[in-house]
Amino acid sequence: MIRVLIVDDEILVRSGLRMILEATGDIAVVGEECDGAGAISAVARLAPDVVLMDVRMPGVDGLTAAAEIGRSPQVPKVIMLTTFDLDEYVHLALRAGAVGFLLKDTPPRDFATAVRTVAAGNAMLSPTVTKRLISSFAEKGPSRAAGARKRLSVLTYRERQVLRALSQGLSNAEIGHLLTMSEATVKAHVSHSLAKLGLSNRVQAAILVHDADLLPPAE
Repeated sequence: MIRVLIVDDEILVRSGLRMILEATGDIAVVGEECDGAGAISAVARLAPDVVLMDVRMPGVDGLTAAAEIGRSPQVPKVIMLTTFDLDEYVHLALRAGAVGFLLKDTPPRDFATAVRTVAAGNAMLSPTVTKRLISSFAEKGPSRAAGARKRLSVLTYRERQVLRALSQGLSNAEIGHLLTMSEATVKAHVSHSLAKLGLSNRVQAAILVHDADLLPPAE
């Protein structure tokens, strides 16, 4: 059973998410909180596997809470809930270790899929959202690009190929098709790359590739 904590200042959102998730049979909502301070306390008290948390809340917001939760002894997977276009600081949560985010107008069935995906240790950004997010938030500049390229230099040529494809929002299966390798091999390359780079998830790796300006030019 996957244990989930829901954090949102709107009770209707919390109730709707609880109803969606608990109807699955393999997901249990262990708590609800209305702000970031409550989320931090609940994580320590309830030890959820996944936290679904709104970005914008009164008091302690979701970004601040995500950073604090990232320093917990047992860090849960954090998914940020956002309207995207208004949340210009979502990248701070991703850099702090959040595994991605869901738009609030996401189809109901996709919330459960996202929870299962991150609980299994994967990032859950859709390809379209990944490209929009990373393109908007990756920091640019000669010094940052040089630093990012230096970090990526520890990877093999094949690992860099995989991360370039990953940063374009491709799934493991799509990367395997593109690079003519099995999905299991792609997953292994991603895992080895994250370990070498000291990163906790695919989103952070994608941001690093964008920082290094290593993506192919747009068609």
